[in-house]
Amino acid sequence: MKRLFVITVTVALSIVSMSARAESATSERVDPSAIRDVSFPQCETDLPDDSRGAVIGVNGGRTFTSNPCLWEQLGWSKSLVEPPAFYANTGNPGPWLSKNWPTGQQTPRVCSASNPNSLNCSFDYGWNAAKDSFRRAMNHAMKWNGYDRATAFERVGNVDWWLDVETMNSWQTLIDDFGPTRASQERDTMALVGAVRALWNSGVERVGIYSTSYQWRLITGGWAVHRDWFSANPVWLAGYDDHEDAAQGCSDGSFTGAPVLMTQYLGADGMDANAVC
Repeated sequence: MKRLFVITVTVALSIVSMSARAESATSERVDPSAIRDVSFPQCETDLPDDSRGAVIGVNGGRTFTSNPCLWEQLGWSKSLVEPPAFYANTGNPGPWLSKNWPTGQQTPRVCSASNPNSLNCSFDYGWNAAKDSFRRAMNHAMKWNGYDRATAFERVGNVDWWLDVETMNSWQTLIDDFGPTRASQERDTMALVGAVRALWNSGVERVGIYSTSYQWRLITGGWAVHRDWFSANPVWLAGYDDHEDAAQGCSDGSFTGAPVLMTQYLGADGMDANAVC
């Protein structure tokens, strides 16, 4: 995921084989070159100290929420070799299912009240959600390190961010009121474009995408819809069984067209780990 002080909004970020958990001894340690990812599902969990670094989820499983253990997990990450990265949840629920829908918003795009489910509105929703996640991470950086606001903004923006794109979040493509139409895919894609642009606007140099090829195509419609819009966004692939499998997965195809930088697997201790490509 980035240089590993990334901000990514997300959930458990786990799509892995349950058989690996049953077959692995919990006393076994993961590959020392691995990166861990943690978020609210790991609250009240003893976190491992056997890896290079970590990616920490800022949100509580959906947009505009907080990981209640972000403070503690940031503290844990300081014991690792590399500084932490972050990930953020994403989504696009539409104007009737979200209290945070940007109806009437004038910037960065106009979300007209007369057309509240336009592409512009989806863009603004994704933009607002990513900006909200950035602020949550920045506020924790201020408290943890004693930074003033300007310094916290710079430090949080000076790391990689990952956007968590999963079917368990709210997407118009997957909601019965909208359905898996080309129009829904275009709106969901535009929400992700807005999120990427918001993080770039906040000074983040590299914004990556966490997903699987299947989920990405289901939500966005794939290359036929988004073309090269995400060609600058590296990929973090999920769904591998163990470190060896994940390392081999580095050569799997990218759904954005940008390089695959990390691949996720289930560690022997039952927690997520990631091979760095």
